[in-house]
Amino acid sequence: MSAVSIGPYRLPNPLILAPMAGVTDQPFRRLCRRLGAGMAVAEMVTSDTRLWQSRKTQQRLIHRDENEPRSIQIAGADPQMLADAARANVQLGAQIIDINMGCPAKKVCNKAAGSALMRDERLVAEILAAVVAAVTVPVTLKIRTGWDHNNRNALRIAKIAEDAGISALAVHGRTRADLYTGQAEYDTIATIKQALSIPVFANGDIDSPRKARQVLDYTGVDALLIGRAAQGRPWIFREINHYLATGEYLPTIDNREIESILLEHLTALHAFYGEHLGVRIARKHVGWYLATLPGAGEFRAQFNRLDSTDAQCSAVRRFFREQNNRDEGVAA
Repeated sequence: MSAVSIGPYRLPNPLILAPMAGVTDQPFRRLCRRLGAGMAVAEMVTSDTRLWQSRKTQQRLIHRDENEPRSIQIAGADPQMLADAARANVQLGAQIIDINMGCPAKKVCNKAAGSALMRDERLVAEILAAVVAAVTVPVTLKIRTGWDHNNRNALRIAKIAEDAGISALAVHGRTRADLYTGQAEYDTIATIKQALSIPVFANGDIDSPRKARQVLDYTGVDALLIGRAAQGRPWIFREINHYLATGEYLPTIDNREIESILLEHLTALHAFYGEHLGVRIARKHVGWYLATLPGAGEFRAQFNRLDSTDAQCSAVRRFFREQNNRDEGVAA
């Protein structure tokens, strides 16, 4: 499969970590890149730069020592505010600006941002024109297939985007009304890919190497965005890359490597956020990593009461020691 480019940036492979608020922070992006993601998009930030002084937003803004290409997603509904936010992010080191018109969250849509924008195609055109004109870096766009099943207008939005100078388009295979329920549909994505000359990326339910191959073959897209399937499983990028290249599965990751990756992630979270906040943020990630392992529910209840870096790391080591002892006992 040929490599995909976004403007001047040639990605090493067609797998992109999708932006997820509260998840794709700097520690997680770096981990996913190390484990095979061709690019990792930073968390969504508001286009209202007056709100950027909060600690949460400051930590979401791009830092210049990130792996290239550095992409950050902005959200809003005012063309000028989005243009200003794009310029400000470029000054902070962003190399790609991604515009969110795909988020279905009520708190975003109630402000007429995210996927709510798809209901106003004229406003979409104004926003895209303003942001593309505001910066010299590539601008990408993420959308859904439409507002609901009776209003699938993704193809019209896609053509507006291409005409506006958008460098690449990502499409989540659900309408806004679907949220994250049901199964993603790829017919609309395939239609969009055939109609556009810019790179098109597929998103939605890509949770295994085989599914990645099927979606690529069915839609003909240039790359895949992987979001929820990477939570607690950042090595999914390595697994998919290997399968796409060879048609073969990598051996199942063993508990010792999961423990090593999880401890690496915890250390990075604590270093990035500081102990107090890092400990709190680590809890959800640990829940995702251990979700399928025996005894995870009981362990998580205990883990969520821990309030220090050392206690969390010690608990994880103890959990995996017990897992290994249980496995060896079964094998014996």
